[in-house]
Amino acid sequence: MKAATMKTTMEQLGITASYSRPRVSNDNPFSEALFRTCKYRPDWPTKGFATKADAQAWVKSFAKWYNCEHLHSAIRFVTPGARHAGHDRAALANRTMLHANARAQNPERWSGKTRNWQPARPVWLNPETEIRAPEIRDAA
Repeated sequence: MKAATMKTTMEQLGITASYSRPRVSNDNPFSEALFRTCKYRPDWPTKGFATKADAQAWVKSFAKWYNCEHLHSAIRFVTPGARHAGHDRAALANRTMLHANARAQNPERWSGKTRNWQPARPVWLNPETEIRAPEIRDAA
């Protein structure tokens, strides 16, 4: 965002540079993490894209991989697609049993507890704060 060419292009397009959304201090790390994942893919074109269509096709394939194949550590190594569809619970229950059986068969290999394979709690980028109505007190 600070490169002169990017800034100039944005100004020519009438876009005002903003480094984060108003009142949100934690969105940049999420974006940066996604960009890092994107750039470290083996098929990332180090010399750029030849055309806009090439860039769009690459992003489409990246999004499919990211959502349907890439195992995310923050949601217990399942894909976002599996979690969204509710398929993560069966996979995590299977992992729980697999680790429990492995520990029972070879207890010397385990120095502590097995990994937590319980489904991750809801993940929010910027959760809305719950607005509660004031309590109504009985005047009588």
